[in-house]
Amino acid sequence: MKIGILGSGLMGAKLGVLWAACGHDVCFSYSRSTAKLARLAGDCGGTSGTVAEAVSGADVLLLAVHWSRIDDALQQAGDLAGKVVLNCCVPLNDSNTELVVGTTSSGAEELAKARPKARWVSCFNTIPSESFRPVFDRKGQTPAPQVFTYGDDAEAKEIAGTLIRDIGFEPLETGGLRNGRFVEPFAMATVELAYVQPGGPALTYRFEKLRG
Repeated sequence: MKIGILGSGLMGAKLGVLWAACGHDVCFSYSRSTAKLARLAGDCGGTSGTVAEAVSGADVLLLAVHWSRIDDALQQAGDLAGKVVLNCCVPLNDSNTELVVGTTSSGAEELAKARPKARWVSCFNTIPSESFRPVFDRKGQTPAPQVFTYGDDAEAKEIAGTLIRDIGFEPLETGGLRNGRFVEPFAMATVELAYVQPGGPALTYRFEKLRG
């Protein structure tokens, strides 16, 4: 697939590099440093460019910017009509300590309102980026760790599922975009588990139903 990365910080950079390792054509964009984008692209055989260039021709986009930069990133991206967009953003304040959207709406729903013609799927937003490489290195081992995946477009979720499995995770169906009201606060629990409690930040999770 041709994947455009909108936001090349910890999340976007790590996922983009791993997808490139899987053979996908990755274009990195949206960084304060064009040199960083060029380095990322050179290290994994991808390309780099403007947001518009990353969007153009992409089969799938990853939106991975801080919530404070959402409006700017979307403005550069255009209307995104028909594009499958994987959203790994959590609607956090500038200090990353509080949700600024929640209970009566969600970041996922607000993005869908802002770009209603895009095909939104939220995923990877409740998983610390430090887990990506270890999971990728163990890909194929079972059971695989899970990633909450939610959206209203079934076909887009299937595409997201393929890319999630490429990294070594398993998508965990978590309903429609509206369920982001409950999924996104879970990210704050994973922050506590990964970054506050001892043991390191490479946290994964897996939910199992017990059947007698």
